[in-house]
Amino acid sequence: MTTGAPAAPAAPTPDPDVTWRERLRADVPASLVVFLVAVPLSLGIAVASDAPLTAGLIAAAVGGLVAGALGGSPLQVSGPAAGLTVVVADLVNQFGWGVTCAITVAAGVLQMVFGLTKAGRAALAISPAVVHGMLAGIGVTIVLGQLHVVLGGEQQDDALANVLALPGQLLALHGPATALGLAVIAILLAWPRLPKAVPGWVRGIPAPLLAVVAVTAVAAVLALPVERVEIGGSLLEAITPPVLPDGQFGAFAVGVLTIAIIASVESLLSAVAVDRMHGGRKSDLDRELVGQGAGNTLSGLLGGLPITGVIVRSSTNVAAGAKTRASAILHGVWIVVFSVALLGLVQQIPMAVLAGLLVVIGARLVKLAHMRELHRHGELPVYVVTIVGVVFTDLLTGVIAGLALALLLVLRRVVWASIEVQEPAGTPDGDWHVVVEGALCFPSIPRLARRLGQVPAGAPVVVDLVTDYLDHAAYDHLQEWVERHEQGGGRVRVDEVGTMGLLDRHTTSNGGPGDRRPGPVPRFLSPWSVWQAGHGAQRSWTIGTGHDARYGTGAGHGHEAGSDPILTGLQEYHRRAAGLVAPYLTDLAEGQSPHALFLTCSDSRVVPNVLTSSGPGDLFTVRNVGNLAPLGTDADASVGASVEYALDALEVPTLVVCGHSGCGAMTATLRGTGGDGELGRWLDGAAESLERWQAGHPVAVAPAARGASDVDQLAMVNVAVQLERLSRHPAVARALEEGRVRLVGLFFDIATARMAVLDGDRFVPASRDRLGAGAAATPGDPATAALPVATPDPA
Repeated sequence: MTTGAPAAPAAPTPDPDVTWRERLRADVPASLVVFLVAVPLSLGIAVASDAPLTAGLIAAAVGGLVAGALGGSPLQVSGPAAGLTVVVADLVNQFGWGVTCAITVAAGVLQMVFGLTKAGRAALAISPAVVHGMLAGIGVTIVLGQLHVVLGGEQQDDALANVLALPGQLLALHGPATALGLAVIAILLAWPRLPKAVPGWVRGIPAPLLAVVAVTAVAAVLALPVERVEIGGSLLEAITPPVLPDGQFGAFAVGVLTIAIIASVESLLSAVAVDRMHGGRKSDLDRELVGQGAGNTLSGLLGGLPITGVIVRSSTNVAAGAKTRASAILHGVWIVVFSVALLGLVQQIPMAVLAGLLVVIGARLVKLAHMRELHRHGELPVYVVTIVGVVFTDLLTGVIAGLALALLLVLRRVVWASIEVQEPAGTPDGDWHVVVEGALCFPSIPRLARRLGQVPAGAPVVVDLVTDYLDHAAYDHLQEWVERHEQGGGRVRVDEVGTMGLLDRHTTSNGGPGDRRPGPVPRFLSPWSVWQAGHGAQRSWTIGTGHDARYGTGAGHGHEAGSDPILTGLQEYHRRAAGLVAPYLTDLAEGQSPHALFLTCSDSRVVPNVLTSSGPGDLFTVRNVGNLAPLGTDADASVGASVEYALDALEVPTLVVCGHSGCGAMTATLRGTGGDGELGRWLDGAAESLERWQAGHPVAVAPAARGASDVDQLAMVNVAVQLERLSRHPAVARALEEGRVRLVGLFFDIATARMAVLDGDRFVPASRDRLGAGAAATPGDPATAALPVATPDPA
C-alpha cells in the first residue's frame, strides 16, 4: 500500500496526456536558450579546429535538425564539440579541408554501421580514465594554443612550442587584443557566481553569449584595431563538397576510425549523462549512433565539422525545461535563420574574443572532480599518461598509451595479491597474522616469500587467505613454508575464505561442520558464525529453541568459551572494510541525507541495508520489537521523535514499515504471552493489528489461502495497520497532504529471502516490473531507488 503522492520529480517528464501545443510551449523557449549557447561555442570550436567559421554553424544546424530528429536520446543536443578540435586540426593540416570533410562523411557512415549492428554499448567499454584524460589533454592543448591569440600573437605548431613561446608572448603583450580576451575570460568565470540578489532573468542569460556580444560591442564602439573574424561569403557559398585524397589512404582510414570512435564515445557518454538528468524515456544508444552517423554524413557533405552529442548544450536543454526532441530540432532551425540573415554580424567579432571563449572551454575539460574520483579508484596514472600523450604527441598515441596502461593495471589487479604481516597485539607470545587478499599467483611469490620471512622462527602464525584464486605455484610455495615453519617448532593455522580448503591439513573453512560449499561465501550476507568461522576453532551450531518458547522457536549459535564476536568483528572491520568505506563516509562526515526512514523489527535476521542494496547514509533506520508505531501513547516517544526528525530535519521523501516472517513479537501477541512487564505494555501497540486480523483484514486473505501461518498473516496485517497509524501522525499527515512523502509497506520472508511490497490490500513480489507498474515505487525516483530488494550505474 502506498499513501500520498510521490516526491517532486527530478526533471520534466513527458506526460502522455499533455498536448503537442503544451509541449511546444516548453520546447520553444528551451530551444532559444540552447541556440544562444550554441552559436558562440560553434564559432569558437571552428576557430580551434582550423576550419572555416561557417563549418561550425553548418555542423550546429545539422546536429539539431538531423541528429536531433533521428537520434535515440530525445533531450540530447548535438553539434561541433571541443573533444574533436585537436583531431580535426591535425587532419586539416595533413589533408586540407576538403579531404577532412570526406573523412567526416566516412566516419558518419561507420557510425551508422555501429548503430545498425547493435554495437552501441561496446563504445562504453573504454576506461573512463582514458576518456577523461583524452578530453583533458584536448583541453590543455586548446588552452596552450589560444592563450597566444588572447595575448595578441599566434599559436605555434605544437603544444611544446606553445609552452616554450609563452614567456616571450607575455613580455610582448598586445594591449587591445589582450584586454578583450581577458574581459571575455573574466565574464565567463564571474557570471555563474553572481549573487542570488541579482534578478533571475539576468542570471539566466547564457554567459558565452553575453561575453561575446558585450565585448564585441565594446570593440566596435571604440573602433579597436584588432584582428576580426573573416567569413568570406554567405552560408551557401561556404558549402564545400568533400574531396578524396590523392594518396595516404592508410592515414585517411585512421582518421575515419579516429573520428568515428571518439564521436561515438563522446555522444554515448553524453547520452548516459543526460538520462540521469531527467525522469523521461531513456536513450536508445544504438539508435543514437545511427542519428549521430546520419548527422556526420550530412555535415561532411555540406562542409561542416564533425558533430557529437554535447553535454553543455544538452544539460542546458534539460535545465531550460525541454520535454521532447522538438527543442533540439528547433535550435537547429534558429541557427539556420541566424546564419542566413545575420551572418554579417559574425564578422564584427574580434579573434581574441573567440580565443578567450576557447581558453575557458578548454580549461573546463580538465575537471578536478574527475581527478579525485580516479585517484580514489587508483586510476589517476592512466589519466595522467593519457593527458601527457595527447598534449605532447598526438591524440591517437595518447589514447593508445592510456589504454595500454589501463590494461596493465587491470592485469596487475587480477594477478597481484595484497600481503600484509601483522605482529602480535598485546602479548609478545601471541599469534602473528599474515593476511593475503586478492589473487595469489606466481608473480606474487617473491613478495610472499619476503613477507613470510618476517615471521620469527618458532612463532605461532595465522595465515588469512582471503583469496579469489590460488594457483599451483603459490600453493606449493605456501605449503612448503608451512612445513618448514612447523619443523622449526612453529605452529601454523591457515584460515581460508574462497580457496575451498586447498590446505586441508591446516585449514579451518568458512562453513559449518560438514558444510564445505564450493566457492567463496558472500561474507557480507552471512551470519557472524559463518563468515568469522576461520578466526578460531570451528564453531558449533546449536539448532533448536534458542529463544524463550513464549516468543516462538528460533535458532541460536553457540560460541566457544572466551570468544568475543563483537571485538573479533571490529578487528575484521578495521582490517578489511574500513579502508573501503572511508571515502564514502568522508563525504558524509558533514551530514546525512537519507532516502527513507526505515521502521523495522529488531529481529537480528532483518538487515535493512542488505535487503535494500543500500549503504551508509541511505537509510534512517528505526528498529523496535514488532516494527510498531503506537503513536499517541506514552510508549511511543522514540518512534514519534524519529518520525518528526526524519520529516522535518532530514526531509526524507519515503517512510517504510517492514515486517517479516516468524516474528517473535507477533507470536507473543497472538498467544497473549507478552507478560506484565515493559514488553507486554509495548506489545499493546499490536493489539489493533490482532483485532483487525481476527476481523478478516483483506491483507491476510491471500496468505491464508496459500497456507501461510497465523503468525505471518498477523505480521502482514501489522504492516498495513502501522502504516495507517503513521499516516495519522500530524507531521506525516501534513507531509502527505503537501505531497512531500510517500508510505511504503514491505514484508520479508526469511525462509525464501524474498521481499514483497504492499500494494493496495495485498502483498506483491518486489520485482522491477511490479515496481514500475504499481504504486509502490516510481522508476527514477531517488526516494525509492534503493527499495526494495531487486537486482540492482564517468559516464
